[in-house]
Amino acid sequence: MLFTILFLLFVGLGAGVITGLIGASAVGFVVPLLVVVMDIDPYLAIGISLTIDVVASFFASHTYFTHGNIDLKVGGQIAVPAVAGALFGSWFSSFIPSTSLGGLAGIVTVIIGVNFLRKPMSSYVKSFKKKMDLSFLQENKILFSVVFGFIIGTICGTMGAGGGMMILLVLVFILDYRVHEAVGTSVLIMVFTALSGSLGHAVYGEFSLYYVFLGCIGGAVGAKTAASFANVVSEERLGRIVGVIFIILGSIMIVKQFFL
Repeated sequence: MLFTILFLLFVGLGAGVITGLIGASAVGFVVPLLVVVMDIDPYLAIGISLTIDVVASFFASHTYFTHGNIDLKVGGQIAVPAVAGALFGSWFSSFIPSTSLGGLAGIVTVIIGVNFLRKPMSSYVKSFKKKMDLSFLQENKILFSVVFGFIIGTICGTMGAGGGMMILLVLVFILDYRVHEAVGTSVLIMVFTALSGSLGHAVYGEFSLYYVFLGCIGGAVGAKTAASFANVVSEERLGRIVGVIFIILGSIMIVKQFFL
């Protein structure tokens, strides 16, 4: 019992730190640990991950808002279709076998980790803008915000991710936001996408309020603390640390789901 309490607090704390610092979803940290260490069903683990995302994103977004790094108008344009997509994704994921769902989440976790290791987000932004002509997207910002919002929401509901990093890409590439302001706005949107996804998981499948409660306590503390120090953390160093953790956890999850 004591191990379960401390472990869930640790999982929530780690997820909150990741969300608060770089606006990433808790899925890459929470799901692998819950599945591998506590042998929790992947569908339940994803529901817990989404709920921790809600709380962590709420506390992180409050900090970003106090620093003037959130655009409420644009956030609403993306959040509405994203919420609809998250509800659809949560329903759809209930039909996916647990083994496939867990393995898919592990693969996504490894991919996220590799990208964090390669280079920081700002480098991807600069490189992409130099190579691609995004004028068509930027001339139809509202339309593509709605389309991408729904797609991101669907992925979030299916995979248990709050979509923070994907939303960040839309804000930076399509709406031409500064990275710092994009992180704040994406974290705010993630509150609503993760909430709709977690509600969907609670309705369509198993849900544990006990696990969620403990995880959210850690998530709130981690997110609030990390967001307060986000401006003084080296993006490159942070990305490498998170990348290594994601790759290790994702690899263990893949092995457990497909080979053990």
